[in-house]
Amino acid sequence: MTGHQRDRRQYTALFEREQEIAAAEQAVDGLCGRIADGEAILGGLLLYSGEAGVGKTALLGELRRVAVERGCTVLAGRGSESAQAVPFHIVRQLLQPALAPMSPARRQELLGDWYDVALPVLGIAPPLGPPADPQGVRDSLDWVVTQLAMTTSPLVVVIDDAQWGDAESLAWLASFAVRLRELPLLVVVAYRPDELPDHTPAFKELVNGRGTRPVSLHALTPAAVTDLVRATLSREADDPFCREVWAVTGGNPYEAVELIAKAQDRGLRPAEESACLLRELGAAARGSGLVTRLERLGTSVTRFAWAAAVLGTEISPRVAAMLAGMSPSEAAECADRLREARILTGAGDLEFVHPLIATSVYRAVPPATRTAMHGLAAWAITNAGHGAAAASRHLLEVHPDDDPDLVRQLRAAAHEHLAVGAPEAARRCLERAMAEPPPDEDRASVLYELGCSALLTSPSTTINHLRAALALPSLPKELQVEATYRLSQVYAHNGQLIDAAEVVAARAAEMPTGSGRMRLQAAHFLWKGIQYEEEGAEQRSQQIADLADGLEGRNNSERALLALRAFDGMVRGEDAVRVAELNDRALEDGRLAAGMSWTNTEWGFEIPSVIGITYAYTDRLDRAERLFSEAVRAFEISGWSGAHLAFAHDFLGLVHRRRGNLAVAEDFLREGLRLAGRLGPGLPIQWDGTCLLVETLLARGHLAEAEAVAEKYSFRPPYPPAMVMPDAPSVVGRLLLARGRRKEAIAELEAVGRIMEERGRNNTLWAPWALDLASAVAEDNPERARALAGQAIRHAGRFGTDTAVGEALRRAAHLTDGDEALDMLGRAVTHLRRSPCRHELAMALVDHGTALRGVGLAHEGTELLREGLALAKRCGADGLVETARGELAAAEGDGAAPAGG
Repeated sequence: MTGHQRDRRQYTALFEREQEIAAAEQAVDGLCGRIADGEAILGGLLLYSGEAGVGKTALLGELRRVAVERGCTVLAGRGSESAQAVPFHIVRQLLQPALAPMSPARRQELLGDWYDVALPVLGIAPPLGPPADPQGVRDSLDWVVTQLAMTTSPLVVVIDDAQWGDAESLAWLASFAVRLRELPLLVVVAYRPDELPDHTPAFKELVNGRGTRPVSLHALTPAAVTDLVRATLSREADDPFCREVWAVTGGNPYEAVELIAKAQDRGLRPAEESACLLRELGAAARGSGLVTRLERLGTSVTRFAWAAAVLGTEISPRVAAMLAGMSPSEAAECADRLREARILTGAGDLEFVHPLIATSVYRAVPPATRTAMHGLAAWAITNAGHGAAAASRHLLEVHPDDDPDLVRQLRAAAHEHLAVGAPEAARRCLERAMAEPPPDEDRASVLYELGCSALLTSPSTTINHLRAALALPSLPKELQVEATYRLSQVYAHNGQLIDAAEVVAARAAEMPTGSGRMRLQAAHFLWKGIQYEEEGAEQRSQQIADLADGLEGRNNSERALLALRAFDGMVRGEDAVRVAELNDRALEDGRLAAGMSWTNTEWGFEIPSVIGITYAYTDRLDRAERLFSEAVRAFEISGWSGAHLAFAHDFLGLVHRRRGNLAVAEDFLREGLRLAGRLGPGLPIQWDGTCLLVETLLARGHLAEAEAVAEKYSFRPPYPPAMVMPDAPSVVGRLLLARGRRKEAIAELEAVGRIMEERGRNNTLWAPWALDLASAVAEDNPERARALAGQAIRHAGRFGTDTAVGEALRRAAHLTDGDEALDMLGRAVTHLRRSPCRHELAMALVDHGTALRGVGLAHEGTELLREGLALAKRCGADGLVETARGELAAAEGDGAAPAGG
């Protein structure tokens, strides 16, 4: 150790930390060196683990010094026991100093589409629009840090006391950590391993996982404490004295430094006769001993220290003085005495010398005094214009006292928390408001807000609170419809479709005629109509037809009913021209009406979704693509990058699948599943993405990949209670058939057929079970196969789109032969040439060309095969490409014109 190092470390308690410092220097040098060398792997995660006082903060200080010396940009944040309930507390410490000084134009350039999402989270701008999606907020933070890393590299992010981090910051850190190796960014985290928070399991998994082993800091050895004593007090300090310092402190660096400083203040000789006094001095550095030492400084100083402990972080001397009930000059004197006693530090805003001191002082504050001080702190923060959310951590500590103003402030704080994507913080505020309790006339409204705050985090909690709110007569009339609609949504998203349909039907029956009643009726038909095994499907279809067919779309309730009527007609395979006309009436000048946009919270995204899906299956692919492209854009702009954005990608994938852009469809669907996967396994949205991806991979001829996807996402029974697009059991049957498991495929497809026929769902594109079942049974029962195919052709003809008719004819042609088969294939090609679905045309061309060759019309067959091959290539249908090439090669062998391609 050099003399310079020894001088520096005697003040920073970095004795015996050579290995830990080396790890810090190696990480920083590695980051800087990789950037200089232009290597692809750039950053990483460095963890420091150790008990309180073991020197983590001192070590992070040394790392920051090293990073600055190497030319790094350093962002630093620290968890706080008193601010653990403040959402994004650490994130704001990290990023506010970097972004706040920028001009609005520079921030706009840096943040792009995330501007309106990220700035409210960071406390730099007020929130706009609907409540932020927590996943979208995390994505916005990913973008901010990524941009800073790319524009200010090398970048080092340092987080101390992570065990006290707020849930929102730690959740972001845990999700972002997987990207660290891709960026010029080093993240360094220090924490106490025995105090990791339960509120963020992902962070626990991050620090306890096998990917990164923490550098564990241990207590100092007796030799290191001896060096520390002799470097601070005297080279002549004897061994018994030094040994007693180690014994009293257990080698804890913080306690050792404090004990040595107190011995120096007391003027103790570092000799054996003074060793007996060390235990008393050591006790004064922590717990009750610290409190006793504080009390000896006088009542005013103690009260000022209490006020500082209540504030916890960013301690304003002015606010602390107000809490302590003293003048600014008296407060300044108290702060000076606390600095001298090494309890507080700082020239402007104050902070405690060590978190152990802050904890001990806070716990020593008498409960009644602590509660009163929290109330005063909340008032001061609100009065200073910082908003209810900033004051909420203090409001949560105030005892219930039937205070309507406190309820109002907590409700306002919850609203602010929801606006920045912190629903758990909102829930805590509203639960505390309920405990106040709120006035009788407000109780139902608070319950409603409490239910809404848990929409994204706890469906069962939302259900309970909304039901309770609806049971109270004080719920305002304007909220009764809203609460019922939201209750039905959360039932539906929780897989309880029957409950969802029943709750809106019951409330609608109690309401007078009007838009509110019609809105609930629409919700009833929505949740009933998408039930896979719906009871009374025919009756419900007739009801919605009677209600909707005379509507013109004059308001959003009418438009919703028209959209649901069109969707029902599409699923039932009714005349597609009539279905599309109904769907058109659900729009306003060809676009979603105001108040029914993708991000509108009144109606939700379900109504626009059924409009887009209906267009996709009625060959109106341009309109479907425009709608789902708008959905992606709207969700991205609003920061809704969870299930909503996954859904939009899935159904853009559906549109491209219908068009025949199979490779593009696959990309969208894989991205949709990736987005959905971030929210956890087994979510309903994964069924649509998995089903579409399996069906697309089968169309491409990639059977092994389809099998892998099906296995990964458990694509098999039991099926979800809601319909899947396309029909999931039909696709499972098709996959079984492709795998050669014919008996299982037949059983699956027969079960599908029974469900569909009982409910009158005859769309052969959405649920092509009959044509696949016909292929499966043809070998053993050709008559049944032809009957099934004939039924499919009739249903396709009733629906009337060129895609449905052409595909039914093509599939049915394989079940017959001779002139009848050729005629069917010729008609299929004719229909599919008018269809926007290119893959189906490519299959029909190859099938027809192959059949013509089989009857000796080699030239005509070859021309169709060539056309089919070229189209199959453009579609990305690799299996069909191989088939066409094989047929063309055979044609060459027969003496036909060269195949080309």
